[in-house]
Amino acid sequence: MKQWNLLAGGDGAVMTAMHEEFMAANPDINLEATTFAWGTPFYTRVVMGAAGGNAADVATSHVSRVKSGGNAADVATSHVSRVKSLSPGTILDHIELSELEEFGIKGEDFPEAIWDKCFVDDKLYAVPLDTHALVNYYNRDICAQANVLNPDGTLLETDGVEEYFDLLRAVKDVTGEYGTSLDTLAGWRQFWAFYRQQDGEMIFGDGDYEMDDGKALAAIEVLYKMAEEGLCPTFADGGQCAANFENGVSGLVQVGNWEIARFRLFEGLDFSMTEMPALYNGNRYTQGDSHGFVFPHHNSWDPEVRKATIAYVAYMVKNSFEWGAGGGHTPTYLPVTEGEDYQNLQPNAEYANVVHNVQFDPDAWFSGSAARLLDDSNAVLNQVYSQAMTPDVALATMKSRIEDLLALPNPVE
Repeated sequence: MKQWNLLAGGDGAVMTAMHEEFMAANPDINLEATTFAWGTPFYTRVVMGAAGGNAADVATSHVSRVKSGGNAADVATSHVSRVKSLSPGTILDHIELSELEEFGIKGEDFPEAIWDKCFVDDKLYAVPLDTHALVNYYNRDICAQANVLNPDGTLLETDGVEEYFDLLRAVKDVTGEYGTSLDTLAGWRQFWAFYRQQDGEMIFGDGDYEMDDGKALAAIEVLYKMAEEGLCPTFADGGQCAANFENGVSGLVQVGNWEIARFRLFEGLDFSMTEMPALYNGNRYTQGDSHGFVFPHHNSWDPEVRKATIAYVAYMVKNSFEWGAGGGHTPTYLPVTEGEDYQNLQPNAEYANVVHNVQFDPDAWFSGSAARLLDDSNAVLNQVYSQAMTPDVALATMKSRIEDLLALPNPVE
């Protein structure tokens, strides 16, 4: 059985260990796992292999890349994500629910919104393994000095923009530099979190789209004002943003839950993690995605290989406690996430509810992880943090970029 994935970092080591455990528990199954470069190289490989009917038996993909074009997606709605590299029914083979149920996996074992994301035209094309999302890390020592911790040592919850800014101001007074750090080259994540917290929608149709300009502007203004007041950097790439947190330049950092592995290695850093602050409507929505197992197209499946592949998926999902504990990703398999062992796992349990608050990118062929909407929006929002672009100009520019994307031909049509 061949497995392809795009996990080359610290979480890749965790998956490798899980593969070894799977093989020890299933000595009759020969698992050949291969890791490819993250993003476009991986998806290109999946397309090329599946187009020839000689792909891996199972691949680990982003769930946001599943609703991705082909005729099946056209029938469902006009605004589903349609990425050519994972076209359901063409590049991907669907998975029968009965196949999973044979190994004890049921739909009700996953958060409804994530499970639903794996379907196109009432057919299942992915089995979600985790949620990886934007979360809030905090330095306990600094936050204790800033008096922003609860008696149990957890970060105070804030309600609204000003309460959160007040918390950041208190932390900034301690660090002398920033309240929080974040990757200013990846502003889409913060924007989408705060836009969705206002229940803002972005719906793409046939050559047109819907977006609430007022809510989008409010979300962009948060980023601008945070940087303007010096509560976060005006420029910091992923490495700088993490280093700011490690070195006490900021008392908080907003990055993905997968960075837990990095911060654990930094000697003397006493940190914990929680969900994103609720800036609007009491929502703690956050931008994120899920890794899921997909079946690249085969001209014909060997029944024994097919059964072994389902056995592998079921094993990885049921044993995803290790994936969450080691890699920081939050398992989507609720018997694990809501189980006693995981609820006693720190700091993971503190942000476990992210599986219910994660907000996937809007459905379009140019949206999702490593896609154009994210990249083009990041290029605009980076200038908001740097104060080179005001929020109203940034919004107009983002809309212009979206209109340019809509004018491009859909590669699967």
